[in-house]
Amino acid sequence: MELKNAGVVVTGAGSGIGAALARRFAAAGARLVVNDLDAAAAARVAEEIGGIAVPGDASAERDVAALVATARAHLGEIDLFCANAGIEPGGGIDVPEQVWEDVWQVNVMSHVRAVRQLLGPWLERGRGHLLATVSSAGLLTHPAAAPYAVSKHGALAFAEWVAATYAHRGITVQALCPMAVRTEMYERSDPAAKALGGLVLTPEEVADTVAEALADGRFLILPHPEVRDHYARRATDTDRWLSGVRRLQQRMEAISAQTETPVGQAP
Repeated sequence: MELKNAGVVVTGAGSGIGAALARRFAAAGARLVVNDLDAAAAARVAEEIGGIAVPGDASAERDVAALVATARAHLGEIDLFCANAGIEPGGGIDVPEQVWEDVWQVNVMSHVRAVRQLLGPWLERGRGHLLATVSSAGLLTHPAAAPYAVSKHGALAFAEWVAATYAHRGITVQALCPMAVRTEMYERSDPAAKALGGLVLTPEEVADTVAEALADGRFLILPHPEVRDHYARRATDTDRWLSGVRRLQQRMEAISAQTETPVGQAP
């Protein structure tokens, strides 16, 4: 898609990947609506890029409806909606029920509720573009964060369903699936997982990859190219892939024992 003069909404845009996307799109000439639960953060980013801030909970149906209505009134129409808001509390099987529910609402249902609001007008005009921030955890897994891994698989499944169901009617869907990105979420993540190393991208590097991928509409956007190989291995030799994940888990447990932070428990 062409970003110049496009009407764009980014949720979770007060910091991290969302803020980087908003800045990158604005630099390319897009008109932005910035959403975040943190009203002050949304206002700062919006002021910086010449957009407007519409703070609110991206997972709440009423707030999503208000966001889309306000954005349409300001932009005329939403050409690109970036469902970027997400949470990762860490933890394994012992995570409380309410945490599972909160993660599901933000990481999956926020996408569902946004599409409910967007789809009708998009189908009428014959075009619309959804960018879902999914994470490589949706393609693979996340040993230290069960609710996050499960919900991100759900987010990917929903994005695939929308793409399969509506592409022939002009709806483009792309799933952004990075590995480690230097955000507040990453800094709060399991120390054992971070200690394993691997390339950690900046949010700006991820935003550059997204801007390039918008041009060809590819479904999977993979800022870390190695994710493609891992994903293929998971599909073609699942037992071998699981064996590798188990070895990773054991390495994390060994590191965790040294730092006295149980794997799967937020620091």
